[in-house]
Amino acid sequence: MKIALVHDYLVQYGGAERVLEAFTEIFPKAPIFTMVYDKKLMNGSFENKKIQSSFLQKIPFIGSHHRVFPLLMPMAIEQFNLSEFDIVLSDSNSYAKGVITNPNTLHVTYCHTPMRYAWDDCHKYLREFKYSKLTKKLVPFAMNYIRLWDKISADRPDEYIANSNFVSMRIKKYYNKDSFVINPPVNMNNFHISEKIENYYLMTGRALPYKRFDIVIEAFNNLELPLKIIGKGPETDRLKKIAKSNVEFLGYLSDEQTSSYFSRCKAFIFPPEEDFGITPLEAMACGRPVIAFKGGGALETVLENKTGIFFDKQTALSVEEAVKNFDHKNFDPKEIRDHAMKFDKEIFKKKIKEFVEEKYIKFNQNRFPA
Repeated sequence: MKIALVHDYLVQYGGAERVLEAFTEIFPKAPIFTMVYDKKLMNGSFENKKIQSSFLQKIPFIGSHHRVFPLLMPMAIEQFNLSEFDIVLSDSNSYAKGVITNPNTLHVTYCHTPMRYAWDDCHKYLREFKYSKLTKKLVPFAMNYIRLWDKISADRPDEYIANSNFVSMRIKKYYNKDSFVINPPVNMNNFHISEKIENYYLMTGRALPYKRFDIVIEAFNNLELPLKIIGKGPETDRLKKIAKSNVEFLGYLSDEQTSSYFSRCKAFIFPPEEDFGITPLEAMACGRPVIAFKGGGALETVLENKTGIFFDKQTALSVEEAVKNFDHKNFDPKEIRDHAMKFDKEIFKKKIKEFVEEKYIKFNQNRFPA
């Protein structure tokens, strides 16, 4: 059977791209269809794969400015001709699920989330990304079209896989579709328990407003405790201005360097409400406890008082109180890592393979009933 993989765009390496990498390991001969591919921004990932991009690839600087072209995205994803494939496996948090397949093709979509900027607060989306005043006035009108297209395109996949129960509920609410939950993978081989725990707390990720790095920095400014931050983003310069000397910005680091920082921290701080959130599990894979906001996917990965603790509100005061009440000596690194093992990459690959194969058999049985 011929399988094609579809991904929104390959312009940064994050959780969705880790999922796509796992897909390529399950189905190594499958080509990848994506709207935009920037080789330089992928740091060597997918270099040996057959990648087909859309007409958007011809637009200069599209890799770092793809969000400026939302009205072109539906057209770009629909242009791909997938008629030669028996199975299409899309990996989507926006447009990839909208590919058009013929009646003889099974389309399974791994949904990271229904399109957030279509179904969540449009004004929040405008605040998070810096647009001109004219663009900000036009975007709400564009969102009406995007919302309609997203609703229509939600009927195109034959099967939905959700990356968390939290996302499964959103799929039901916005698309009225049932979904099967398979959590994203953690490559446990990349993470190890360290015998040496140092006196710092850790936070990682792309500095975006919804990540709420600001409340953690404010809390640690008051606590005067060491906080290290791995990653960069549009908010980095602003965050540096509000941070005191006890907050250290490390920028982008290699996976090996990041793993080392994970393994030696007192605790990992996780302030956003994510659809799933892979970084808390990476910290737990190193046996380190997590201090997380009590919402979203963290509720499915962090076991309270066993692998971490929660704070109830996304405020500096709530973070501050949680850190004051936290004692890393109350947590067993081996127990924490054992919990993280349930999300190992090999388990993920086995579940995906079994799901796709089972659905393909049923799909053909329905097409050719005995």
